[in-house]
Amino acid sequence: MKYDWLIVGAGLFGAVFAREATDAGKRCLVVDRRPNVGGNAHTEEREGIQIHRYGPHIFHTDDEAVWKYVNRFAEFNDFIHAPIANHKGELYNLPFNMNTFSKLWGVTTPAEARAKIEAQTAPHRKKAPENLEEQALALVGRDIYEKLIEGYTKKQWGRPCAELPAFIIKRLPLRFTFDNNYFDHPHQGIPEDGYTEMVARMLEGVDVELNADFLKDRARLRRSAARVLFTGPIDEYHAYRFGALAYRGLRFETEVFDTDNLQGVATVNYTDAETPFTRIVEHRHFNPKKGNPGRTAITREYPEEWKPGAEPHYPVNDAANNALYEKYKALAEKDPGVAFGGRLGSYRYSDMDKIVAEALRCARAESSWW
Repeated sequence: MKYDWLIVGAGLFGAVFAREATDAGKRCLVVDRRPNVGGNAHTEEREGIQIHRYGPHIFHTDDEAVWKYVNRFAEFNDFIHAPIANHKGELYNLPFNMNTFSKLWGVTTPAEARAKIEAQTAPHRKKAPENLEEQALALVGRDIYEKLIEGYTKKQWGRPCAELPAFIIKRLPLRFTFDNNYFDHPHQGIPEDGYTEMVARMLEGVDVELNADFLKDRARLRRSAARVLFTGPIDEYHAYRFGALAYRGLRFETEVFDTDNLQGVATVNYTDAETPFTRIVEHRHFNPKKGNPGRTAITREYPEEWKPGAEPHYPVNDAANNALYEKYKALAEKDPGVAFGGRLGSYRYSDMDKIVAEALRCARAESSWW
C-alpha cells in the first residue's frame, strides 16, 4: 500500500484531516470527483471577482483555536455579513433587529419592539408547537412570520410551513439593537484569494487526484491505502442499502452585469413565495477592493427537489431520515478500516468553523492509529 490514508473528498473536512495526518508523517492521497478542491466552499474567479460557486460562505467563529488554524492558510478580509430581505419590494434588515422592527411597526425603542412581539407571540405560546408555522408564530409573531419567514421557508423546503417539523427553527434570534451584523462571533471574514486557494494551501505536499470518483473506482483506490476517511454521502457509500437519505437541492444561475454595484449588498433574500429564487448573491461585495472596474456578477439560488445523483445540499433531518442515518452509522461502525466525517458523512448541516473543529477532533481520535 502506497498510502496510510485515502481521503475521499477535498472539502474543508478532508483537507484539514489530510494536513494533520501529513504533518504527523503519514502518507495521504486525497481524491475528489469534482475538478477542483474546496467542496461546496469552492470559489472561482470571474471578472476578477471570487464567485462563491455553491452559495455564499462567510467564515465566522468564536473558537480562537479554529480561527488561528485557518489563518495559517489564508489572509482573511474584514467582511461583515449584513443581508437584506426583500418582501414584494419592501426591504428589511436581517437578522431581526431594531431596524427591522422600526420598518415593520414604526417603533423607535427596544421597549416598544418587545411589547409588540410579546403581544403577537403570547396567543401562540399556549401549547407546544407541532410544526414550523406554530413554532415561528410562538417565537416572533405573525408580522415577522408572514413577511420574512413563511414564503422563504416554503420555497427552501418545497412544502408549506405547517407541514414542516418545528425543530427546523429551534430559535429565531431577536436583537434589540440597530446592529445589522448577522453573526455575533468575534471573528468573521472571507479569504482574500478565495476558499479554493485556502484549501489548496492546506493540501500542499499532499497527493491529490481530481475527477476521481471513489465509488466508481473503489477497488483500485481502496487497495492504495491502509485506511479511508470518507466525507461523501454515507448512504451512497453503502449503495443505498436501506434507501436514500433525503436532501434539498439547489440550482445556481450566475450572470455578469456592466456595473460595479447592482444591489448594494452581498446578499438579498426574497421572502415572498411568488419569487422563484430564494436569494441573489452579488459576489463583488464580499471583497469590493477586487474585481474588474464596471463589472459585477450575481448568482440566483433556486431550491429544488433532490434525487440521488444530484448534488446534495441541505439534509432533511426529520425523524424518519435521522432514524435512517442511524442505521447507516451503525453499519459504518462495523468497518474499522473506514472513518466518516463532514457534512455528508455525518448527515447534518454544519458551519465551516464547526467542520474545521470536527476534522481536528477526528484527526486526534485517529492519531492512535498513526
